[in-house]
Amino acid sequence: MVETIFPGIRVQRVTTPRLTANVLEREADAEADAARTVVFVHGNVSSSLFWQPTMLDLPRGIRAIAVDLRGFGDSDPLPVDASRGVRDFSDDVASVIDELALGAVHLVGWSMGGGVAMQLLLDRPELVASLTVQSTVSPYGFGGTAVDGALLSADAAGTGGGGANPDFVARLAAGDRSDDQGSPRAVYRSSYVAPGFASEHEDVWVESMLSTRTGLDHYPGDATPSDSWPGFAPGTRGVLNTMAPTVFDTSAIVEVESKPPILWIHGAQDAIVGDASAFDLNQLGKAGIIPGWPGDDVAPAQPMLAQTRAVLDRYAAGGGAVRELELEHCGHSPHLEKPAEFRAALLELLDA
Repeated sequence: MVETIFPGIRVQRVTTPRLTANVLEREADAEADAARTVVFVHGNVSSSLFWQPTMLDLPRGIRAIAVDLRGFGDSDPLPVDASRGVRDFSDDVASVIDELALGAVHLVGWSMGGGVAMQLLLDRPELVASLTVQSTVSPYGFGGTAVDGALLSADAAGTGGGGANPDFVARLAAGDRSDDQGSPRAVYRSSYVAPGFASEHEDVWVESMLSTRTGLDHYPGDATPSDSWPGFAPGTRGVLNTMAPTVFDTSAIVEVESKPPILWIHGAQDAIVGDASAFDLNQLGKAGIIPGWPGDDVAPAQPMLAQTRAVLDRYAAGGGAVRELELEHCGHSPHLEKPAEFRAALLELLDA
């Protein structure tokens, strides 16, 4: 049995009007400053377990908390209403912040969690003292859009729940801990981190991935037929549909009146979020992996980094402080792969 909770981390159950959330916190620090509370939000197919090394590495005097999203880790496996975009997730996080009476926090979101954090900034700006987005989903969702966020097809064909690999979903559901091709462990090694990166805690990261609830109301969600390639469009239930560009658009952060500082950290070798993502079906079609691709004129790969950069440039032009940090020899998980650089950048933001 793998021990998943690191020494120095405590687990608590926080019951809010929305759900009972599993919350990790670094053990009590008598010197902790309420104004220096950091709340970490994990990404898709993961949980708060991934944040433990980062939490433990922060200086004393900082309160460090990580929340399991619904359907991940040990939080309630409530259904995900994807017609609300990621608001089921962001409202849940806000409810935990409210229940713990944390006030404005330094919010850190990873991958899908970056989208959750941006949505929380839109809906509850008073709760966000600063925003750090790591390897974040684009402000225009995942797949199916041009650089300005415009839909490539009216129904966002090729995005949402139908884009998941059924074998991977089955392996998650079965609790596959092997290193076979297509297993969660193999996906972690090939996609979560850059080639060659090794972690002594890999078994914990696999357990975190395996905590993902699967099904139509969870991961990956449902799909609907489409007349456009590749033949499906987003559904209204489950995790992947929350990031479909028909329902997800956080570009309005540029209009938030009081703009907290934003730090954007990403790895130069990120296989998941990039201008040629290996998880973008249009990119897979272009590579010949999915047949029938109609070409760049109809179904180009999503320029994810260019989209995020453009939105953050507009945020900065509107008076917000923005820093972009791209890390070489780093994949989708800078906090694991480049912990010193991640820590330094986060502390600089907290001290600003």
